[in-house]
Amino acid sequence: MRISQFFLSTSKEAPAEAELASHRLMLRAGLIKRLGSGLYTWMPLGLRILRKVEAIVREEMNRSGAIELLMPAVQPAELWQETGRWAVFGPQMLKIKDRHQRDFCFGPTHEEVITDLARKELRSYKQLPVNFYQVQTKFRDEIRPRFGVMRAREFLMKDAYSFHLDEASLDVTYQTMYATYSRIFTRLGLKFRAVAADTGAIGGSGSHEFHVLADSGEDGIAFCPDSDYAANVEMAEAFAPTAPRPAATETMHDVDTPKQTTCEDVATLLGIPLQKTVKLIAVMAEEKLNVLLIRGDHSLNEVKTGKVEGLSDFRFATEAEIRAAFNCPPGFLGPVGLDRSQIRVIADRTVAAMADFVCGANKPKFHTAGVNWGRDLPEPDLVADIRNVIVGDPSPDTKGTLDLCRGIEVGHIFKLGTKYSEALGATVLDEQGQARTVVMGCYGIGVSRIVGAAIEQGNDERGILFPQSIAPFELAIVPLGLKRSEPVREAAEALYKELMAAGIDVVLDDRDERPGVMFADMELIGIPHRVVVSERGLKEGILEFQSRNETSGTKIAQLEALQFIQEHVKACRSTT
Repeated sequence: MRISQFFLSTSKEAPAEAELASHRLMLRAGLIKRLGSGLYTWMPLGLRILRKVEAIVREEMNRSGAIELLMPAVQPAELWQETGRWAVFGPQMLKIKDRHQRDFCFGPTHEEVITDLARKELRSYKQLPVNFYQVQTKFRDEIRPRFGVMRAREFLMKDAYSFHLDEASLDVTYQTMYATYSRIFTRLGLKFRAVAADTGAIGGSGSHEFHVLADSGEDGIAFCPDSDYAANVEMAEAFAPTAPRPAATETMHDVDTPKQTTCEDVATLLGIPLQKTVKLIAVMAEEKLNVLLIRGDHSLNEVKTGKVEGLSDFRFATEAEIRAAFNCPPGFLGPVGLDRSQIRVIADRTVAAMADFVCGANKPKFHTAGVNWGRDLPEPDLVADIRNVIVGDPSPDTKGTLDLCRGIEVGHIFKLGTKYSEALGATVLDEQGQARTVVMGCYGIGVSRIVGAAIEQGNDERGILFPQSIAPFELAIVPLGLKRSEPVREAAEALYKELMAAGIDVVLDDRDERPGVMFADMELIGIPHRVVVSERGLKEGILEFQSRNETSGTKIAQLEALQFIQEHVKACRSTT
């Protein structure tokens, strides 16, 4: 490719609203252009990257035995009404009407459509297992589209759906897809972790998320450096303390805390560790008040809390509800003296093992110290794991302690079970001729999101550091003074043709620009390698080769340039 015959649209500045590095750099590099809120045009340079990601995804999906198809983006409401999701999916679904006022949606996902296809096309167990996939545009009406392609309203997704006669067959395909996803993200050149995850609104019995590791990631990941354990923080189990609860050593007493409404402030005032305090969180569920108790330095895990018996649809109590129940403003609430016939007390595992702790006194401007279970208040009605894990907690696989990092979710695999096949009546005949509800799996990859995630993981002050496997070009030829020097032009053209013939994805910067502009553009758009052709170098019989992650170039003999570049570029291919 010659830049003079391409369309390059780089800029020195990015809009002020571009918060993430990926958003800022994609705009500056001219990979995308904003059309509207959360809507972007993929420019020619960006589309080259997107297509390379797509190609790797397709190759590995085909290798796994999955079969590609393409489903409609617009879906009839009737299918979603059959599964009950039309009313509950939420405002992310863009609902539309046709000229006859019939309801449709622009598909945010395709479980209903593929299951409808299955119930019409799959008749016998002999057709199973089968795994269908597509690469298609999705639309979700994000309440606040932001971060460029990381949280856009329209995005490209690979979604696959498998059908099975039983759970054992699903388990086999699930493991195949786990391995397939691992190969995909390895080939994409990304640092990633597969983590156990919550199934969320999709439903099902188990799932794993695949995260690109980046400090800007929205998701917290708990992992054990000494093992393969990794889980979304929402799912990571916090073990109960192994030591028995200590005996009480203090007498319960109130302490004056006139302005201290947080555990941090109370601990500072009293000169005690934050770990000796307990905070109370009031929630409503099934029209009944529940109080959740967690240690002062811990944070509530809402996903775990929602799985506690009786709290599946909990919400946080309003200030009016709190004042009515406690006759006290928030900030001074505690579990001592509560009417347990009206209020259920749920303690985190850590709190249930505490003694001589400090909590709110249920009266303004006071907290209570020296509180002990059994002596000062009844044992909790329920002890549960309702907190987020922290650094240093024991790893659930018992092979070390946990550390935390941030990740960007780019893939997710689910064991759906029969949630959708039951609702839509997707059955096949088994060997005995009996109708069996098919068991399903679901496997998604955010294709366009991967581009943003790769940039979040690879960037510096000069621009993007793309993995070679998805860079817009593998190598750039930068001739200095091409328009003015016949030797430079001939050498650059000859090298360009040789590299093209050798299968190197090369771009020739044949613009009449200053060297600094050309260097800056090639670094900004993330081309992994460049070769500089200059009149001075040609006189010495050399070219200069430099990789994007290097601080200085390497002089190579002009006559050996083709072999050197081939070996170097192909060696880098093998690492991705």
